Amino acid sequence: MTGSRTHGFLPAGVRYILASTLFFSLMSVMVKLAGRGLPVQEIVFARGVVSLPLAYWLVRRAGVPMWGNRRWIMVLRGLIGFAAMSCFYFALTRIPIAEATVLHFTSPLWTALLAALLLHERVTPRILASIAVSFVGVLLITRPGFLFGGAAAGTDLLGVGAALLGAMLAAGAYVTVREASKTEHPLVIVFYFPLVMIPATAPFWPSFQLPQGWEWLVLLGVGVSTQIGQVFLTRGLSLEPAARAMTIGYSQIVLVAIWGMLFFGEFLDIWSAAGSLLVIAGTLAVAITRRTPVPGAAHTESAARAEAAEAPVT
Repeated sequence: MTGSRTHGFLPAGVRYILASTLFFSLMSVMVKLAGRGLPVQEIVFARGVVSLPLAYWLVRRAGVPMWGNRRWIMVLRGLIGFAAMSCFYFALTRIPIAEATVLHFTSPLWTALLAALLLHERVTPRILASIAVSFVGVLLITRPGFLFGGAAAGTDLLGVGAALLGAMLAAGAYVTVREASKTEHPLVIVFYFPLVMIPATAPFWPSFQLPQGWEWLVLLGVGVSTQIGQVFLTRGLSLEPAARAMTIGYSQIVLVAIWGMLFFGEFLDIWSAAGSLLVIAGTLAVAITRRTPVPGAAHTESAARAEAAEAPVT
């Protein structure tokens, strides 16, 4: 199936991708809410607990061998994905969710660089220029004091650093998925992510706290909203070209900016807005000509699903 089916105002593929951005943006809101009282690794653990049964069911339903052929690379992909998610969730608890999302969306740029280093893919002058444009955008968002003086943002550098590191790690997870997909079924790669993620949080278990009241619902919401977003994104990718999906996916930034204002009193100033536009422009310039992760796949799980997105939707 190469094009969207149209029923009503918007093609079906566009509607699916827009729906995925809505649920991914709600996930960010719930991570930020949960992070007010619970450790980040506990949120990551809860995310894995919700995801694992569904991933297991999908593998069994497809009737493919559960453990794959090259376990080492899927364990590596799970560890890198776990680190990427941990960094992104940590950033969400420290800086405005719009800024955390924009910084995390630089992952296609890091993917291009890593693919050049590890998979020997060509880096064109256009890609290098796009990276430079996005880097200027990052500077406008963070506004370090040694460059901006009195106009410095006073940004939480730990949160910014975590968001950028998470983007780099998400790129590493995507490159690992691309390598693993040469021999492994996409659903098996998806299954390994929570399978590795849950025990990876073990060193942090002593710091876990018993959730209270509404925190149980928020933790459940983190997992459920992400899973729904994954389903919609997968269906959208089966109907829309990846480049168009990438463009539509940036609506998530608008949504998280709205949620940030409504729920947390977070307002983007002119510097951050301009920087966000530059980051978007830079990453889009790369995305429309390359095979790159789609926005919304911040947790690297969608990368494996995207590998199979051209399969018919049933």
